[in-house]
Amino acid sequence: MASVHLDGVSLRYPSGTLGLERLDLRVGDGEFVALVGPSGSGKTTLLRSIAGFLAPTAGTVAIDGSTVAGPGVFTPPEERRLGMVFQQHAVWPHWNVGRNVEYPLRLAKLPRAERAARVAEALDMVGLGGWAKRDPATLSGGQRQRVALARALVARPRVLLLDEALSALDEPLRDRLRLELQSLTRTLGLTVVHVTHDRDEALALADRVVVLDGGRIQQIGSPEQLVTEPASPFVARFLSDATIVPGACEAGGFRASAHPLVVPTAALAGQGGRGDAELAVLPQDLELRADEHGDAVVRSSLFGREGNDVIVDWQGLSLRARTTGYRPRVDERVTVSVRRGLVFPSEGVRSAQRVLA
Repeated sequence: MASVHLDGVSLRYPSGTLGLERLDLRVGDGEFVALVGPSGSGKTTLLRSIAGFLAPTAGTVAIDGSTVAGPGVFTPPEERRLGMVFQQHAVWPHWNVGRNVEYPLRLAKLPRAERAARVAEALDMVGLGGWAKRDPATLSGGQRQRVALARALVARPRVLLLDEALSALDEPLRDRLRLELQSLTRTLGLTVVHVTHDRDEALALADRVVVLDGGRIQQIGSPEQLVTEPASPFVARFLSDATIVPGACEAGGFRASAHPLVVPTAALAGQGGRGDAELAVLPQDLELRADEHGDAVVRSSLFGREGNDVIVDWQGLSLRARTTGYRPRVDERVTVSVRRGLVFPSEGVRSAQRVLA
């Protein structure tokens, strides 16, 4: 186990493109942290900076208290004692399973007997005990990914890095491997940094989730905190499919600027005071009721195991709702009410606050 600390890390590519900007992050011993964000947000750049595939242009990266990247310091990837699993499992077809897993130990020049014992141990960990002689061509995608995971674990890494490691797998295999990965990393007490584009996967697996955008951290928190207490409209929209409505906070509550929507103060939470604001409405905080005289129309209604995902057009405002027990029909008229709204200062106010800070 080991901790990972990033202090003031920035990275610009030779082209001048910003990869990361003044990023601070603490990953504790044995903690599972997921990195999420839209394409180009910096999550893979951050992971590769920890791994040593990229060198920050400013700031420091430390693993287990030792600086591995910083002014005048750069430890190459092979000397950082990290395990890494990629989206494409990269199992070499001309070697059997055992030889694939053994490869890092051969590079380390460990004795043959120790190599054999540790390969057997790693294969047992991932549920492939006794498979050392198997030909990779006979394995399923999920089994090959287990081989890649065993290869990452066999060298007993200080930190396990996962780069979209499950995204190439089909459901329900991906779901099953999520459960096994969570159980395995908890049992071993591994420190894990996991990049994924799957929001549900991040929320299901991680102790804390880091949301990035534009090379900057937008919010860090537990899965529950990020879903129920997003720090900005961006986080609410990205993680929870919230509808963002511009308007203003007045004495009686929030009033939309281009819609008759009004949310009373008692139903508001968040950071907004008086003045221009943005309202984030989470899908689960909208209530829909069938009403032939309702002023909203259902545009789509998709069944899901945890509720129905519904899009309604409410007098020109498109809203996403989640219903349970009631599945509205497409083109059905409904009445919409907001049980809770999260209010934030408008983007103009937030920009001014950032400048002053």
